[in-house]
Amino acid sequence: MNPLALELKTKKTSLLEFLITTKNVLQFLQFMTTDTAYVGDYRISKQKNDGTEKFLRPINTKLYISDPENFQISFEKLIEILGRIKSRILDFSDEDLSIIDSVVYTIQQSIGAGFDLLVASNSSRKHVGNRFEELIRCVFSEIGIENKHTVLQIPYETESGKKVYKCENDLVISPYSKVRSTGSTLDEKEIVVSVKTTSKDRMGKMFIDKMLLERFVKHPQKVIGIFLNDVQRKEEKAISYTLVSGLFMVYTQFLTPLEGIYYLDPPPNALKKPFSNHMSTFSRLITKDVFKLLAS
Repeated sequence: MNPLALELKTKKTSLLEFLITTKNVLQFLQFMTTDTAYVGDYRISKQKNDGTEKFLRPINTKLYISDPENFQISFEKLIEILGRIKSRILDFSDEDLSIIDSVVYTIQQSIGAGFDLLVASNSSRKHVGNRFEELIRCVFSEIGIENKHTVLQIPYETESGKKVYKCENDLVISPYSKVRSTGSTLDEKEIVVSVKTTSKDRMGKMFIDKMLLERFVKHPQKVIGIFLNDVQRKEEKAISYTLVSGLFMVYTQFLTPLEGIYYLDPPPNALKKPFSNHMSTFSRLITKDVFKLLAS
């Protein structure tokens, strides 16, 4: 197996590990893409090799840092900003917020692009999702917010006896020094976080899970979603947005409202009313909203 492919498949436990892998991918991409088309703010690149073509996922050029040296500089700025957040010095410039979103976006999209070229798509999807969950966990840990993956076990009766439904929570973040939620209950002050690269085919499950969790634990439960983006390649030189914004509003009004949806690369509708009342950027979450949510 290609050494970089193996590196991409390896679980990450620190932002330093993500830095190393991202720089390796950025250097790799400089020599491996042969054709690029631009659609608005997005670029769609591909690799031609021995008569075969491999397309990379659409990359937002306003967010993505292509040069490894520039990425190193921006990554160091990110670490400084996260240190300020950990110290609860919550005063940030627009440039600070841009650094947060750009660096985290570049890390995750570099991992995705590496998988696009080096690993068969049917085996890469889960790895890409796992790296994103690990990346978000590392960011929360870096700013001093306790977090962990939990599996809530919900028993139910069947004709053949009692069985258990395992409701996986990608992340639970906590205002305490240690996460108090367990496999049998959720702490009311903690936040259940769904961490997905896209809301496509997943948005509805968040609302249903919130209703299920609240019914089982018998108290209101805060639930938020963190998404990388909602954009996909359409044919060779086009993109389409996958956020079904109308359905989101129907779920919000007629099922249950979530406490927030946060994007690294928000689709256009997310920044317009009424969707912007419920959706924002990842940088806003970790510099402002998360502290309000954990305190409520």
